[in-house]
Amino acid sequence: MAATAPEDIPEPDRIEGAPHPRETARLFGHEGAEAAFLSAFNAGRLHHGWLISGPRGVGKATLAWRLARFLLDAPADDGGGLFGAPPPPETLDTDADGPLARRLRALSEPRLFLLRRPWDEKNSRLRQEITVEEARALKSFFTMSAADGGRRVAIIDAADELNTSAANAVLKLLEEPPAGATFFLIAHQPHRLLPTIRSRCRELRLSALPPEALAQALTAAGGEVAPDQAQALAELAGGSVGEAFRLTNLEGLKLYATLVALFATLPRLDRPRALALADMGAGKGAEAQFDLILTLIDLFLTRLARAAATRQLPPEAAPGESALLTRLADHPDAARHWAEIAQSLAQRARRGKAVNLDPAALLMDMVLTLEKTAGTLALR
Repeated sequence: MAATAPEDIPEPDRIEGAPHPRETARLFGHEGAEAAFLSAFNAGRLHHGWLISGPRGVGKATLAWRLARFLLDAPADDGGGLFGAPPPPETLDTDADGPLARRLRALSEPRLFLLRRPWDEKNSRLRQEITVEEARALKSFFTMSAADGGRRVAIIDAADELNTSAANAVLKLLEEPPAGATFFLIAHQPHRLLPTIRSRCRELRLSALPPEALAQALTAAGGEVAPDQAQALAELAGGSVGEAFRLTNLEGLKLYATLVALFATLPRLDRPRALALADMGAGKGAEAQFDLILTLIDLFLTRLARAAATRQLPPEAAPGESALLTRLADHPDAARHWAEIAQSLAQRARRGKAVNLDPAALLMDMVLTLEKTAGTLALR
């Protein structure tokens, strides 16, 4: 069997249809993290290990590549030279079209190593974790590449995908960092990392993006969002650019409005509408739509349970949602019931997907469960 051509291997850290983080020059909504790094750099206290954590899709990888460009572009500290030291940089901006940026986009910069999940040629798919072989290649990179007094950078995307052996190999490098080395570890779930890895890194914690920053980042990535949809998109995407991109590509706002309109008929479910929803997730080529429907159902139930528990409504993400949440949450035990249903349906969805259950049947079963729960609460 012929080997897969490099250009045909999917990148595990790329969102389909969006530019890769290394191709993204600007970062929105994380000025505090940028300022913290720049302050450490200008003060001469640059840590060798940086843990960039936060929810998926908020810009962690974009920040890592932005910091890498900055470090590799910055002149080495030579004590000031004949004419004194240059003024300290005020931003992380670099030449987006310069030779360094082009080499980084092409993954041909010899001073940078990207550690991420490898391609499994035997099974023609990406591996589910970063193995020790890739971590050893990182060690070899520092062994074979001469620092020459300059800087070298490693980006690990994502560090919570390291298996145990790979994590231990990375830990050894963090414990005894090579000369001129800076590590950027991207983590969606930092609690999964070895405590010793976390303790040897300085953390830059990124938060969910507010609506304006999310809209700016989405537009810069080639997506589109109408001004009157920014708040709703931020609500459903959880402040994640990656999730916002998926929602816009699959008309997620419209789909969520369809769900809200259907659930507004509870506890007397509109069966034709329910069947129409089930059909939307069925059929060849509807896998992405099916996954999004499951995500949005879970999101609706989470918003409903939270509204019932806190007695506070979130910003409306679809017409009529506030009235619906108010009605379905108007019961002393509503928060517990809806939270339990959310957990039960999530487990049912995972099992159904694992055994290739008919998507339409699975969706219809989930909606009927919601009908039963709404009816039970209405009678109490």
